[in-house]
Amino acid sequence: MKVKLEAIQPDADSSFKILLTPNLNDLFYWHFHPEYEIVYVEAGSGIRHIGDHISRYEESDLALIGPNIPHLNFDYGVKTTVETVVVQMKEHFLGEAFFALPEIAAINDLFERARTGLAFYGETKKLAGELLKTLTNLSHFDQLIALLKVFQLLAESKEFISLDTRPIAKASVLKEQKRLHRIYHYIESHYQDPIDVNEVAKLSNLTTAAFCRYFKKSTHLTFTDFLNQYRINQAKKLLLQEKSITEACYESGFEHLSYFNKTFRKYTGMNPSAFRKMQTA
Repeated sequence: MKVKLEAIQPDADSSFKILLTPNLNDLFYWHFHPEYEIVYVEAGSGIRHIGDHISRYEESDLALIGPNIPHLNFDYGVKTTVETVVVQMKEHFLGEAFFALPEIAAINDLFERARTGLAFYGETKKLAGELLKTLTNLSHFDQLIALLKVFQLLAESKEFISLDTRPIAKASVLKEQKRLHRIYHYIESHYQDPIDVNEVAKLSNLTTAAFCRYFKKSTHLTFTDFLNQYRINQAKKLLLQEKSITEACYESGFEHLSYFNKTFRKYTGMNPSAFRKMQTA
């Protein structure tokens, strides 16, 4: 099973990244990254697959995952609408001096325990989940305060299990992923613009033909399919933010509305208006 290195950039004017991923449960995304990640998901049931730990969760799940621990997206295979909040942050994302403060000692200990993965349950899961769901409605400053409250709550809680999994440590594996990391980062930064496969091939120090073979072997998708799938996922988020279909089309990088509609149906089985109607019903 190929594990992918995910390229992560903090949100604009923020020290961390917040992701909301409704209805993205058809993608098997086995991946890792050097950032810490806290995940809260609400669903009837689903799979918790973190490193070599595999279990099922019921109704909701809350996990804190340390750097470079491979994991599967928590909504994979869930057949109903899933509400997911993911926050990703670098180690010492507020600076080492801040984390050296005595008031942050419990959070430091939490992050150290999270290096092998933690899952939370009970009242802790409920309270932290409610806080995490408010993040996108807050200013950047209030997001930070709320996130620190979540971490302090988790740090003081006894309602957790250690997943005892390990990060990817083999240098050969990390080196193998560096080229894909550059490609993913390029797509994330430029998906709203026209992307020329020849330019991406140059970025990878490969001829175009060799790049296409390499990319297909590594991801099991052609570069065009991968780019389109990424753009459609961005379009889904825009539609759920009450953008018009035309706005979602062009803001996610498509140049023609007819091609956008055709591609959206290919990856979701429905047209954009039906998708939005289903989510807001």
